[in-house]
Amino acid sequence: MATKPPIAKKEPKKLTIHNDTRIDPYYWMNDRDNPEVIKYLEAENNYLEEELKDIKDLREQLFKEMKARIKEDDTSVPYYYNGYYYLTRYEKGQEYPIYSRKKGTLDAKEEILLNVNILAKDHPFYHVGNLEISPDNRLLAYAEDTVGRRIYTIKFIDLETGEHLEDTIPNTTGNFEWANDNHTFFYTIKDEALRPYKILKHKLGGEAKDTLVYHEKDDTFRTYIYKTKSEQYLVIGSSQTVSSEYRILDANTPDEPFQLFQKRERNHEYEIFHHQKHWYILTNWEAENFRLMKTKVGETGQKNWVEVVPHRPDVLLEDIEIFEHYLVLGERKAGITQLKVLPENGTSYYLPFEESAYMAYFIDNFQFDTDVLRIGYQSLTTPRSVFDFNMKDKTFTLLKETPVLGGFRKEDYFSERFFVKSRDGVDIPVSFVARKGFKEAERRPVLLYAYGSYGHSMEPYFSSVRLSLLDRGFGFAIAHIRGGEEMGRQWYENGKVLKKKNTFNDFIDCAKHLIKKGYSSYPKVYAMGGSAGGLLMGVVVNQAPELWKGVIAAVPFVDVVTTMLDDSIPLTTGEYDEWGNPNDPEYYEYIKSYSPYDNIEAKNYPPLLVTSGLHDSQVQYWEPTKWVAKLRDLKLDDAPLYLHTNMEAGHGGASGRFEQLKEIALEYAFLLMLEKD
Repeated sequence: MATKPPIAKKEPKKLTIHNDTRIDPYYWMNDRDNPEVIKYLEAENNYLEEELKDIKDLREQLFKEMKARIKEDDTSVPYYYNGYYYLTRYEKGQEYPIYSRKKGTLDAKEEILLNVNILAKDHPFYHVGNLEISPDNRLLAYAEDTVGRRIYTIKFIDLETGEHLEDTIPNTTGNFEWANDNHTFFYTIKDEALRPYKILKHKLGGEAKDTLVYHEKDDTFRTYIYKTKSEQYLVIGSSQTVSSEYRILDANTPDEPFQLFQKRERNHEYEIFHHQKHWYILTNWEAENFRLMKTKVGETGQKNWVEVVPHRPDVLLEDIEIFEHYLVLGERKAGITQLKVLPENGTSYYLPFEESAYMAYFIDNFQFDTDVLRIGYQSLTTPRSVFDFNMKDKTFTLLKETPVLGGFRKEDYFSERFFVKSRDGVDIPVSFVARKGFKEAERRPVLLYAYGSYGHSMEPYFSSVRLSLLDRGFGFAIAHIRGGEEMGRQWYENGKVLKKKNTFNDFIDCAKHLIKKGYSSYPKVYAMGGSAGGLLMGVVVNQAPELWKGVIAAVPFVDVVTTMLDDSIPLTTGEYDEWGNPNDPEYYEYIKSYSPYDNIEAKNYPPLLVTSGLHDSQVQYWEPTKWVAKLRDLKLDDAPLYLHTNMEAGHGGASGRFEQLKEIALEYAFLLMLEKD
């Protein structure tokens, strides 16, 4: 006899705006401190475990094989900074990293900076969000979160004695920076809606109250602080979806006021990089895909900016890395990342990469006067790798390819990149990977994944855990749908606010293409997305439920109207330019027309696994919880519908490297269970 699912009580609440009334029967769930809420979440978790008891062994098998692929006693590639080589390493059986350094040479004695395993031992959840060494190399500042809500406490260690200082700073974002005097410390705090809104200055060992340095009063902006690569300037940034602004201060004079670099303007985004007598500015001022400009120190106003790299309609300029004699550009063309070297004297050139779909990116480039560029590289079939590229003689040196144990051979797999024609005639890139022989197999299940929001491009990344699906006959596809930035800035603009439905249509069209072109041998595809990608899942199961053999919605943002009308919820005010402000009737009607929670109907739905975190600060736990309760009440089928809430974590799930694998094992076991039926 099947277990009966938990049925949530209904307490209808009228939500009225613009002469329109929505009835929310589960609004009462918006209370983390309500014992009935906790009881219901636990009932859903118990229901899942009971219903999936027949695949308990499969979950354990998946967990063990995923864990067995990881080299447990692994060490990062060391990088050199301010007289020390820094490393991150893991020990066998341990969940968390150990941060260490060696003075002057890699042959020097290792100095443990932070053993996160020791710090985490009494906490179900533990995360170090940031750690920074003082300029004189004596003090370590680190930020810890013991709940999963991304609210960090900053602590300090004297590295000469190994003792913690008495200074402790609670309720921060985990974003902070040292001044060059080794005594003054800047950090960011959050308001009640968890918006980073103030920068404060702290004097170590002082009894005086910390000084307010900057207050971001516009509730659509978030503020942060960092230090330039040159170590010469502290920078306060303020940004929102379509605008940014910076203030700068000589890091040697931390008690002086910050100076405005260039005042904010609607639809102007820019970033700043310091090098000797100049500032370089990555800007979309009169350049939709961004261009690079520079100006002299002391002449930061926009009228003084001089163009270095012009705007190109077919190339998105995403990032730069500055050296003494080289400028390196991070570009994206036709969806693929490219790294372009511009020597001070000589002809520019692109780094040569052999694969058709890959991701390449800058890492740990702290030195100015060098010919060596350090990059990360990976693809759907190549594990994460670290290279030093000599920009003078154009040679690569492989420093490390992340080991994948258990007999992995990249030549056993193949990847492809192709385009899908959307219903409005736009070519949508898709990255695909499978084990060789996939196309000749009788059954060809495909897991289609996407995100499609915030201009965040989904890269063709490597995943060792994904091998557990590929080796069982699955193909894996990433749909690079509009709302990301894979095909340039316009790709993002055409997948947000009043064009958001392009995101959902693109995903559905990609699924239909996989079926039509024989990537799937029957008219069913599996789908997965998380956070804003979970919103995508909520929409596509409403709009095309017949397409999906199974769907995983991870921490899904599904109650869009209610959330965007509540400015007390983290992220709401800063996201009006992403989704639209439903206080405006036009945006209200548009958002309501696709919001998953508001569009559930009495019809058949595909099997669904929904995940959530009780302490999630990005997508509040009640969104997926209410969505599941309403689906269970209205849907007409008996297809599986499961909700799993991590009661000890937030948006990112479990904090330990192995505990995370258990969550993935649940997701994969769910898919394999459906595929077996």
